[in-house]
Amino acid sequence: MSLDETDRRILRVLQRRGRMSNADLAESVHLSASACHRRVQRLEEDGYIRDYVALLDERRLGLPTTVYVEIKLSAQANEVLEAFEKAVARIPDVLECHLMAGAADYILKIVAEDTEDFARIHRQYLTRLPGVAQMQSSFSLRTVCRTTALPV
Repeated sequence: MSLDETDRRILRVLQRRGRMSNADLAESVHLSASACHRRVQRLEEDGYIRDYVALLDERRLGLPTTVYVEIKLSAQANEVLEAFEKAVARIPDVLECHLMAGAADYILKIVAEDTEDFARIHRQYLTRLPGVAQMQSSFSLRTVCRTTALPV
């Protein structure tokens, strides 16, 4: 299915305000409520809309420290990659894990209370990840911009 401009408007609005009512969404994209509802259902069924979530404030939750960890593995064999990915998926403090092209094999995004909490995460989880040859951590000093909205 291809997206027309109305579908794209729906997606843009829902990315910013996912909790809005169907009536409000329909009004903002200039559709009737029933036509809007049908389009949203189709976008969900076709997989354009994966889920609806609440975005939490990490500072209010006591997790203001963001750390990016670059990881180089000892080998690139499938079994090494799979073992690493299974293990990292079980770490509750890891928000994202990306397989990379470039100097690092993986980059992790981790949240922590502070540097001491990150040291705990490092000792308890990161040092036990299978296949790791080298690890480098970088602490975010300030978030300059951030969005979850994709350019549609």
